[in-house]
Amino acid sequence: MSGAAALAPTSPILHPTAAAGFAVYVHWPFCLAKCPYCDFNSHVRLQPPDQARYVAAFRREIAHRAALAPGRTVTSIFFGGGTPSLMEGRTVGAILDAIGEAWAIDPHCEVSLEANPTSVEAGRFADFRAAGVNRVSLGVQALNDADLKALGRMHSTQEALDAVAIARKYFERYSFDLIYARSPHQTPDLWRAELELAISHAAEHLSLYQLTIEPDTMFERLFKAGKLAVPDHEAGAALYEITQEITAKHGLPVYEISNHARPGAECRHNLVYWRYGEYAGIGPGAHGRLVTDEGRMAHSTEKRPEAWLERVEAEGQALVENERLNAEAQGDEYLLMGLRLVEGIDPAVFKALSGRALNERRVTSLVLDRLLVRKPGGTLACTPEGALVLDAVVADLAA
Repeated sequence: MSGAAALAPTSPILHPTAAAGFAVYVHWPFCLAKCPYCDFNSHVRLQPPDQARYVAAFRREIAHRAALAPGRTVTSIFFGGGTPSLMEGRTVGAILDAIGEAWAIDPHCEVSLEANPTSVEAGRFADFRAAGVNRVSLGVQALNDADLKALGRMHSTQEALDAVAIARKYFERYSFDLIYARSPHQTPDLWRAELELAISHAAEHLSLYQLTIEPDTMFERLFKAGKLAVPDHEAGAALYEITQEITAKHGLPVYEISNHARPGAECRHNLVYWRYGEYAGIGPGAHGRLVTDEGRMAHSTEKRPEAWLERVEAEGQALVENERLNAEAQGDEYLLMGLRLVEGIDPAVFKALSGRALNERRVTSLVLDRLLVRKPGGTLACTPEGALVLDAVVADLAA
């Protein structure tokens, strides 16, 4: 990696985005049911998994990553899925203990856990808090019972709001997700009212996503068969503009294309990703980016839970991708991640990663087209119009 050098074996590697922090992502791949829109690595099993056996495997994979990236200080930990709230509190605690044994933990480390707002899982919040979780993210997805059913969710609107109330009791920091542009019947007025209701229950953070038809999902099959309709681009853009307007009015402005927070309450874990910091991916189907003495490495693990488990037990790790990223790939990833943020990217960091400066002619053209803006300090950020065509902006800059 350009500018990177190995220090002592137990010291971190210097790299241009080291200040972004060091995160650990833990993937729990099991769900009670598969949502029809979901393309995440999630699996339904008739028999519950042996959590003690998985804990032992998580410990081994954590040790493997710590050997690759020693001397780090963990600034955030995120339990994602799947449905991590199906884990027992002691399972979460044991994994956190293993992370603490492998690396130093920042005293202000954010420890997030995704949860589905069913009453059974919400009842575990006290155990998660005792285990060390200090932030939860609830997969609410809609505040309308008919739409929840259409999305394949297993909770009602009231159950979702009850879970938010329980989260508020145990956690100072919590967030929840909503999906919009989920039906041609979702008018601007209906979305405005739903979003106002959501904000009245939100403390500091909301993740608000437009529905996308992902490959290899039930929704894709229904869409191709003509049995599922989604709003057109103009309707989706109108709902996006309403989202920005209402969240800003209530003090939760956008800080990343789909995420809104009160100033200072941004999701610290995801900021590590978007600022192109390092993160260790642990568990079935997890992805990671670690800077080692070989360079910046792209990691991914075996997706199938049982195959992952058996391989970790046999080999101590289950990587199926262990690729050194060249300078061009690092620059492209930095653009793709960083331009999702309202704060934007630093051209000097791009140059340090990619080995070349941004094409000033292309930058100027994008600024004149009102897709990019130059910010104080020399950073570049997408305008609201640019955020709607982010892929095209990134492609233009990366060329």
